[in-house]
Amino acid sequence: MFTEKDHADIEKRGSNTLTVKQQIENFISGFPFLQVIKPATVGDGIIQLSDAETVENVKHFEDSTAAGASILKFVPASGAASRMFKSLYSAKDDLEAGVPESEVKSKKDIQYFFDNLTKFAFYEDLKKIAGKAPEELPAVEVLTLVLTETGLNYGNLPKGLLKFHNYTDGNRTSFEEHCVEGALYAKKNDGNIAIHFTVSPEHQPKFEEHLAEIQAKYEKEFDASYSISFSQQKPSTDTIAVSPDNSPFRNDDGTLLFRPGGHGALLANLGELDADIVFIKNIDNVVPDYMKPETVKYKKALGGLLLNLQKKIFSYQEIFDTHHYYALDSIFFSEAASFLENVLNVQPPSPQYYTEKEELYYYLKNKFNRPIRICGMVRNEGEPGGGPFWAKNSDDSVSLQVVESSQIDFDNPEQKQLVDSATHFNPVDLVCAFKNYKGEKFDLSEFVDPATGFISKKSQNGKELKAQELPGLWNGAMADWNTLFVEVSIQTFNPVKTVNDLLRKEHQPEG
Repeated sequence: MFTEKDHADIEKRGSNTLTVKQQIENFISGFPFLQVIKPATVGDGIIQLSDAETVENVKHFEDSTAAGASILKFVPASGAASRMFKSLYSAKDDLEAGVPESEVKSKKDIQYFFDNLTKFAFYEDLKKIAGKAPEELPAVEVLTLVLTETGLNYGNLPKGLLKFHNYTDGNRTSFEEHCVEGALYAKKNDGNIAIHFTVSPEHQPKFEEHLAEIQAKYEKEFDASYSISFSQQKPSTDTIAVSPDNSPFRNDDGTLLFRPGGHGALLANLGELDADIVFIKNIDNVVPDYMKPETVKYKKALGGLLLNLQKKIFSYQEIFDTHHYYALDSIFFSEAASFLENVLNVQPPSPQYYTEKEELYYYLKNKFNRPIRICGMVRNEGEPGGGPFWAKNSDDSVSLQVVESSQIDFDNPEQKQLVDSATHFNPVDLVCAFKNYKGEKFDLSEFVDPATGFISKKSQNGKELKAQELPGLWNGAMADWNTLFVEVSIQTFNPVKTVNDLLRKEHQPEG
């Protein structure tokens, strides 16, 4: 199947032939659908904090960070923002093909873009490049200046470097908004704010340049110091592509084609970081300053809840680590099993785990010795993407999982009905901890469910191929973590998927 040159290329990428062969086997056999048991709902898998509980958890978080708990904010920021501008690219192509401007603008989203051009945070930059008011230019020239390197080049830049919000003292990119947001809940007692961005290799120099431009301003504003770091998706996490017949896809020069393994590949980057608490949030989910208090409140509340949970889990970890099963009495086992099932939401594979003492000991020990994540969940208002469910795991236990639509067998009427009845949506709002009671980091690769990847159809140079994505970062990559779901305000979820989303009131100045 592979030549000597192939083996050398695979090794150079930091992978190995066995891994690549397993990926090809995955194409042949496919990935099994996840068995959803029921949606997680408020009171049945989703915690709804009262006002008093929210205040209590916020205080606990603030007290803990004041006592020296280290915090880090992790932001996946890779890739170009080209999908944001899909409709603009289409309009540009039509105009360049001779379609009348009036006809192109008859499309609702295109007309809306041009009608509200002055409201975009990048308007002044566009005006400066154009040398005049952009609305005075033909539409094709405006689109060319927005999208291509002759102007702002927004079609080729990552979302983190696009200007999102208007301010009187200078408009901000989403990268800047994450820096500001980090100062409001991730500032340590020594004044340091640690934020890690995963970026594409071709974009990292531009991120570093942007950081150099804005760092001093925000350090002065927040009386803080920023520790901003960057990493790139590792080549070893790329997955091989195959032809429709499942044979390795080869480029025109005969070399194997590897493709990025999706956001699940960032688990390796996450695992290299060192902090007591790690917040994870997507690059495009930021809001102007007047809306940040709600986000900050819930971030701190989730952080406080995690620290309280972790304290109890640590106590169990230490007991299991320092005692043999025959030295522990039935009362302890009963309490530990109840905590696992009723607090950590892990239901055992069968009742035998409650009757066989030795098996129960090792089952509980393994379940408590895992990373922890608390996931904010918002009410489902029709956004596409994953959601919170109770699902069966590979060891036949049942636990809370963030499930993507690609993991669901929609041809199964019962599974489809369960998914359609879901009440909440995953906004990618996570607080994580992956150290044990001794302060040692877990190896995150040990807690991945490898059966939760998925396959998609793509093309390369006009040839069809199949691509494979690794288990998603907050899906299968964290499938074997201890997990809690908490309802958070819908105001904390304001993603930017298209350029016109920046015109929503949540991304415009107050009032």
